[in-house]
Amino acid sequence: MRKLAAFIGLAGFLLAAAVPAARAALLLRNDKVAVTSETLAPGRQEQLDGAHANVLVVLSGDAIRVVAAGGQAKTLSVKRGDTLNQPAGVRSIANVGRTEVQLVRTEFLTDGSGITWGAVGLPPNYRLLFEDRYSRTYDIRIAAHQWEQQHTHHARVVVCLSGAQLEHVLPDGSVQPSTLKTGEVAWRQGQTHKGHNLGSTDLWVIAIEPK
Repeated sequence: MRKLAAFIGLAGFLLAAAVPAARAALLLRNDKVAVTSETLAPGRQEQLDGAHANVLVVLSGDAIRVVAAGGQAKTLSVKRGDTLNQPAGVRSIANVGRTEVQLVRTEFLTDGSGITWGAVGLPPNYRLLFEDRYSRTYDIRIAAHQWEQQHTHHARVVVCLSGAQLEHVLPDGSVQPSTLKTGEVAWRQGQTHKGHNLGSTDLWVIAIEPK
């Protein structure tokens, strides 16, 4: 019996060792946000301190389970581009699907603000996903070779799901290169400009403006 128990224990250890651990890497941090990339193999989970509200952008995967502070668990079907607004108190995220989960998590480091921006300043091709006291988060798509009308952003985290060769034309006529690569995560300062997709690929970006 003891040999059987030892064998089962060893088999469990080897099985666990064969599954890659969850991986997290800090991408950027300032006085407003901390942004990390997170990768979970099927069956793996990541423990979180739950101190801050955050926004998750899904880069890959099919199902996750989120556990809140009180132990309540929610299982979600996900796909690339899904964007989840999470309150403070989330204790863990687990990959309960069949494929690797890759996430970008933007954690808000301030108490936020009661102001509401809505769609003010955003052009028609921007889709507002949600807004609360911590952020305004929206989906940006610019087709290849297309322009967008002049508009204004607040400082923001940009998560690029489909990269493109870009330029921004400022109100004074000056031009700034602004190319983004697929998978790139960047911090962009607030600005008024017109966007131009110079390349042959469509741009797809999630923008997260902390308050």
